[in-house]
Amino acid sequence: MMRATMALALGTALFLTACGKQADPNTASTPAAAAAQGGAREVRIGFAAPLTGNQAHYGKGYQNGVQLAIDDVNAESPKLGGQAVRFVLIAEDDMADPRAATQVAQKFVDSKVAGIIGHFNSGTSIPASKIYSDAGIPQIAMATAPAYTQQGFKTTFRSMTSDTQQGSVMGRYTVQKLGAKKIAIIDDRTAYGQGLADEFEKSVKAAGGEIVKREYTTDKETDFSAILTAIKAIQPDLIFYGGTDTQSGPMARQKKRLGMTAPLVSGEMTRSETFLKLAGPEAEGTIASLAGLPLEQMPGGKAFEARYKAKYGELEIYTPYGYDAARTLTQAMKNADSADPARYLPELAKILHAGVTSGNISYDDHGDLKDGAITVYKVVKGQWTVLETVGGQSAP
Repeated sequence: MMRATMALALGTALFLTACGKQADPNTASTPAAAAAQGGAREVRIGFAAPLTGNQAHYGKGYQNGVQLAIDDVNAESPKLGGQAVRFVLIAEDDMADPRAATQVAQKFVDSKVAGIIGHFNSGTSIPASKIYSDAGIPQIAMATAPAYTQQGFKTTFRSMTSDTQQGSVMGRYTVQKLGAKKIAIIDDRTAYGQGLADEFEKSVKAAGGEIVKREYTTDKETDFSAILTAIKAIQPDLIFYGGTDTQSGPMARQKKRLGMTAPLVSGEMTRSETFLKLAGPEAEGTIASLAGLPLEQMPGGKAFEARYKAKYGELEIYTPYGYDAARTLTQAMKNADSADPARYLPELAKILHAGVTSGNISYDDHGDLKDGAITVYKVVKGQWTVLETVGGQSAP
């Protein structure tokens, strides 16, 4: 009888405890999952980017930065709601394809991830963002197209400055600092490439420059001979390209082969080691902008680079921004003491986080970064060198 009474009391206590503490729906709470992690609940974070194809180098560097952040957070033995948690990154390859991206987004929603880092491309982030918004899941994307944060969703946030900021800076820079008056533009018709080119064109015109020709290609093309030949006849002062390094690299070589002396100017997807390899000696003199400060001027840049290299090797362009996105997302959860999106989303919207890329990561009402820098680089003797940085907070 005594044994039966004790069993009843124990069962009642467990029942009351369970009623008093409801499990967070965005953590894995099965006994097997908890036991595997020493009693810690799993909090799943979704990640999406191109992990195969000609943009895989962007995606893998991005992913590695996010994973390093997850590892760092877990090393701090985090707790939410008084319970130990372990953050787990669930990575999916969206192949830089909008249709694949929406499938990945729905998969994440169905599996009840707590938050999203990604997608990488504007063309994938924008259609996926509607799915995340409908589900109420916060998303911090690398997307730079203005449209991403202009949809009225409360769940969309950026890792980098938008094309509006970057394009306007580069448009003024080419006219006012480089002295270019006649400018030709080529873009790859993606949300990113066309969006950047559109903002660049507006800024050039506002600064008193003239767009003498605008041409279009695709993000799969590698032969630009016909486009460049048509531009050569107009003799522009420079050529601006909105697109990726897998196109701008061959474009630089073909431009040189045609005897064109007008410099190539582009955005951050050209400001890469891959571009230098693809363009070879013809990369010399190319100018590209990159959202953010130079690594050596980032508040935590040097220390981050050393730690990253020890684990993964050379940094990709987007690596530190992926790291900061993951740290910012998890910090919002800590501030809310919950991985429930409805509870931590308000904390993310008002966050002030000291990260690697900026000492003051915060968002405006649209989810755009409040304090973003733009740095202009030029290839000199085969290396990217800084010409000028506009805005942002550098290391002390």
